[in-house]
Amino acid sequence: MRVLGIDPGLTRCGVGVVEGVPGRPGTLIDYHVVRSDPDEDIALRLLHLDRSLAELVARHQPESVAVERVFAQHNTHSVMGTAQASAVAILAGSRAGLPVQTYTPSEVKAAVTGSGTADKAQVTAMVTRLLRLDAPPKPADAADALAIAICHIWRGGTRAKIQAAAIAAARRSSR
Repeated sequence: MRVLGIDPGLTRCGVGVVEGVPGRPGTLIDYHVVRSDPDEDIALRLLHLDRSLAELVARHQPESVAVERVFAQHNTHSVMGTAQASAVAILAGSRAGLPVQTYTPSEVKAAVTGSGTADKAQVTAMVTRLLRLDAPPKPADAADALAIAICHIWRGGTRAKIQAAAIAAARRSSR
């Protein structure tokens, strides 16, 4: 399975592409950080992110897209930009006809490190190990995007099966 993982951000949006199967080390395909100037108009920044993500989806042909879910932060201004970038990321996958799944930061950390409270250094170290890289991916936004892709490979299939079973059970009970 090839997954495009996205760590949404308006100034720096991490994008990582990983190929793999549940429970096994994955293979790094590529990673990027889409950047925009904080002084530029918000509409132009979102448009740049949209075009960049569409180009990356077209180039890497993922089977699915995984996006880190926005969580409440103390800085309302910061969370708004992250939420806007997250919506663009979800739209990029949906527009391409791909399944899109979101994961909380703690879900990603738990999947990759075994602890939902791991710090960025621990996540980066495990991404480096799990993808058998010679050096840690930089910047941290790229490492986080790769962690999101790994999380989806390892947990997304199970989650999709549970959702499909729940839908099937609901249909049977409504007859």
